[in-house]
Amino acid sequence: MEGRNKVFGLLGLAAKAGRVQSGEFQTEKSIKSGRAFLVLVSEESSENTKKMFRNMCTYYKVPYFEFGGKEELGRAVGKQMRASLALTDEGFAKAVGKQLDINGGSECEGK
Repeated sequence: MEGRNKVFGLLGLAAKAGRVQSGEFQTEKSIKSGRAFLVLVSEESSENTKKMFRNMCTYYKVPYFEFGGKEELGRAVGKQMRASLALTDEGFAKAVGKQLDINGGSECEGK
């Protein structure tokens, strides 16, 4: 459980630094513009949403993880419920990715 809290803490720091894009539209825009270094999609998201982001991240070679609930992701970045987040800072992305690898996050192939 401590690892999950570390991830949410890092997301909060990244949000305060202005390095998080949240919501499906902003996340998609970040991926396609090449600014996303890591994408998180809520485990509660629909299968269509997961598939769309998984395919997009594979194509654009962005690490992809399914992690947390919509409310948890939203709360971590100081917003309402969020189905998806994109980290736009390489340092934060590496730190979050490392924590998710430790916790056995589900990363997309094609990193």
